[in-house]
Amino acid sequence: MTTTATLPAEARDRLYAQCARAITDAGTARESLFLARLSLLLFEQVGDEARCSQALADALHELPMPSLSESLSPSTPVFSSPETAT
Repeated sequence: MTTTATLPAEARDRLYAQCARAITDAGTARESLFLARLSLLLFEQVGDEARCSQALADALHELPMPSLSESLSPSTPVFSSPETAT
């Protein structure tokens, strides 16, 4: 995975939770549209086509099954980074 800037684990967890809530708020019928729109807005912020393409590939790599995310509680950390992994 290619990374140039790293968010602290706590920030990643907060953003993941915000994203999950936004997906829920969008509803099942508009989930894909919301994710595509969010991606385009973030791509604009990044401003680098190659980095955005790599992020898409990284997101697909080892994508977990949906049942994994359904079992998480709000207090369960979502990401582990090398510096926080034990």
